[in-house]
Formats: sequence, structure tokens, C-alpha cells
Amino acid sequence: MTLHTAGIHHITAFARDPQANVDFYAGVLGLRLVKKTINFDATEVYHLYFGNEAGSPGTIITFFPWPESRRGRVGGGQVGVTSYVIPPGTMDFWEQRLHKFGISMMKGSRFSESYLQFTDNEGLKLELVEREAGVNSKWSFGGIPTDKAIKGFGGAVLYSVNPGQTIIALEQVLGLEKVAEDVGYVRYRGTGDIGNIIDVPRASMDWGSGGAGTVHHIAWRATDYTQHEQWRDVVEQHGYQVTPVIDRQYFNAIYFREGGGILFEIATDPPGFSKDESADALGEQLMLPAWFEPHRAEIEANLLPITLRELEGEQS
Repeated sequence: MTLHTAGIHHITAFARDPQANVDFYAGVLGLRLVKKTINFDATEVYHLYFGNEAGSPGTIITFFPWPESRRGRVGGGQVGVTSYVIPPGTMDFWEQRLHKFGISMMKGSRFSESYLQFTDNEGLKLELVEREAGVNSKWSFGGIPTDKAIKGFGGAVLYSVNPGQTIIALEQVLGLEKVAEDVGYVRYRGTGDIGNIIDVPRASMDWGSGGAGTVHHIAWRATDYTQHEQWRDVVEQHGYQVTPVIDRQYFNAIYFREGGGILFEIATDPPGFSKDESADALGEQLMLPAWFEPHRAEIEANLLPITLRELEGEQS
């Protein structure tokens, strides 16, 4: 059976300060806080989701912000860099905006594309790249007009302790297509028009360590529940230890660790974030699954308050 993922569904990372997390991803980058919930395995920790106006697959970055989290180290076995795509002709706007907020930047290039590279407030590596593909976001916040807003993911750079094994997983399991080679990198593409470009450095990386400022896992798209079950069979047939299907409220998930040390998830596009909130009210309330509702008061009391707010600048 040959399946081909469209690309990234979401990326999940660790952070420390929940308010600073909201300020950076909503206040600085202008993403929509589409869901405010909790880590189902640690109810004293938020699970915050940021994306486009609907939290569409390919736009969603999620965080577990916990003040007691240790500081992580970016390295092998992780997503090393998360790439965001912006409309063509908007790089100067974003360079000026990041400068306004006191964020240090550098410029880089891969595969004849220019990147604006920086880190978030926790040290997570990010970059912006201009591309035509992908629809513009309809979400405007903090003075960012929709024609300049981040569309979603451009893709990711995978830091592997064994690049050959990671490449096998990308090609033979996920069905990504090798499209180019550059100095030090191999590039793969999914079938979608956003979150679909994956770069793998040829050199193996020393192991990173998990914690604030690092990515926990990268999730790939499955179109529906039937295909999701097929994906599980494919992963298992390739010899990986894969979890049962897990209901994550807004998507179903399976997990496995590929041979280069990176934790992969495959997640369903449905049901999405309007499952328990209307589209115009996403992210406004703390949403809990039914089994936690009897404990809402206790859960809320253990969470630090957070506020979605527009920023004036110098927030780094």
C-alpha cells in the first residue's frame, strides 16, 4: 500500500511561560489562538494551539507551557527549525516587525530561497520564507493585515541522529517525494500546498534534550479516519512500534519514533477545532473534554491566567 501525506498537520513544542507564549505567537507573529485547553496527562499544564483563522492542518503550532519546565537543547532527534510561509513581497514588513519587538534576526538561504531566521522567547528556532503556494490567512491581529499575515507552515528542518534512517521514513512510510539536493541538505515535498517542504541535513546531529525551547513531535496529515487506520498499518508493516489510535478531541493520533530519533505523529484532518466552539469564538474559553468537566474549578485554579492582547513593541 502506498500512501502520501499532504505534509505537516501540526508541530508541538515545550515552553515555560504561558503568557509570554501567547504574547509571542499571537501578539508578535499574529497567529490566532484557536484552542485553549490542557495537557490531558498533566492537567496543571495548558495545551495552547495557534494557527490561521480556523486552525487548519498545516498551520497549527501547539505548546505545553509549564513554568517548571527545564530548558531544552535543540539537537538530533528533533525538529530543528520550524518554517513559516508568508506571502511574496512581505519579507521587509516582517523584518521591520521583528525589529520593532527587539527580536534578533539573521538571513540565510537554502535551495535558492531566502529565509529570515530568529528564535522565539524560549529559544525555539523559527524562520520565515516567501512562497506563492497556499491561501492567505484571513486572520488579522496586532496590526498585521491579512495580505501580510503568516499563511501557515512552510515546512521544517529535521535534525536527525541518523539522516539515512529519517530519509527512509520520509520516503517509504510517509510517501514524500525527493525534489532537490543542496549543499548539506536533501529536500522532500508532500502533496499539499502548505506545510509540505521538509529539509534534512545530510550530517548527523548530536542528540538534543527535551525541554522549553524545543519541539516534542511533528505530526503529519491523514485525510480522514479510514486513511488514518491505513497509515497505522503501513507504519507497523515497516517495523516501527506504533501506538494505538488515540482520540485527541480535535484529531485522532498515532505515534512512532523513526530511526533518526524524531517522534512522528500521524493526525487526522477532522474533526477540527470547531468541534466544541463556534468558528468565531475559537480560543476564547478554556475547553475541557467531558471527563474533566467535573474537575473544572480545580483545574482552572491550578492554571496561570493568560490574556490575549495586542502589543506595542519591545517584547523580546
